[in-house]
Amino acid sequence: MDDHARGSVLVVDVGDVSDRGYWGEVLATGALARGLGGLVIDGGVRDLAALESLGFPVFSRTVALRGAAKISRGSIGVPVVAAGVPVAPGDWVVGDVDGVVIVPGDRLDQVADAGRARAAAEDGYFAALRAGATTVGILGLDASLIEDGGIVG
Repeated sequence: MDDHARGSVLVVDVGDVSDRGYWGEVLATGALARGLGGLVIDGGVRDLAALESLGFPVFSRTVALRGAAKISRGSIGVPVVAAGVPVAPGDWVVGDVDGVVIVPGDRLDQVADAGRARAAAEDGYFAALRAGATTVGILGLDASLIEDGGIVG
């Protein structure tokens, strides 16, 4: 693998049969050895305990015990569509326990700026909430829409 590909994330479209375990411990071990940073697969994975113990980030459509035969060639470095989202080489793939987002490479600065602005706003919200403010006041919500006995926080 070229050094520029180290840390890259594989985004895989498995085609029409997404309910098989296309990825497991063997492929994750190989990917780690090659310096890959993670996997987003619009299909199934297996060997969850092994994947977790390897520390290889994997985001999949499903978990499937039934494996898939590795009889067809794949392609690397080409645009794909995963879960209906187009992904091209150079795009940024960001994932955590809440999910995955694809950031087009040409919009990275714009998205990063928006993310920093949102984080700063939320830091202000957290400080205000700790100081006794309510979400109704902070977010400018209409308190009259809250029923008696409801939670205002």
